[in-house]
Amino acid sequence: MSDYRATLEERYAEQVSFKLIEKDAEQFYAAHALEDCYTMGQELYQSGNYQVQEAGVYLLGYAATANDKALLFLKEEVSRHDNWRVQEVLAKAFDRYCSLIGYETALPIIKDWLASDIANTRRAVSEGLRIWTGRPYFKEHPQLAIDLLAAHKEDESLYMRKSVGNALRDISKKHPALIAKELEQWNVSSKEIKQVYKLASKFIAQE
Repeated sequence: MSDYRATLEERYAEQVSFKLIEKDAEQFYAAHALEDCYTMGQELYQSGNYQVQEAGVYLLGYAATANDKALLFLKEEVSRHDNWRVQEVLAKAFDRYCSLIGYETALPIIKDWLASDIANTRRAVSEGLRIWTGRPYFKEHPQLAIDLLAAHKEDESLYMRKSVGNALRDISKKHPALIAKELEQWNVSSKEIKQVYKLASKFIAQE
């Protein structure tokens, strides 16, 4: 296991796909204990290669199911990384964490991350869980998904607002009436809300 980081640094010497990195992390997770995932995730995150760091983020997502330190590291440290690809993997890792422990069980953590003062932490939730109503629990409770997302329609981060608008748009494909009802309540005189409204109402307007 000590040579795993060197192996990945060689394997990812050039840009590779998210899928390959995700597959490598899944294979490591399948063959090792969660504590090993935590230890290796931390080690990989120290690499100078951002793709190796991404593999580490995936492993920390698995480890977080049994290790609060891993979850806190994702929330407070990985969310401050300046590479957008790492932020995409953070969103995927958060969703994997929620999937493994169950989305209903994860609700307190979902709400906690959405309340973070770090935009990337909030976005990891809104983006990671797309399509929200395709996920277990939210599939049966679409209004809760809408409520959690709509609470951020005036988020200070444009990055987050775009994610919220796109996530609501996704939901509108199967639940147009619920999204239409939500949007009717919005004050679009706000520039920020209007930006989200434009994205969220894309398919509603075509009806």
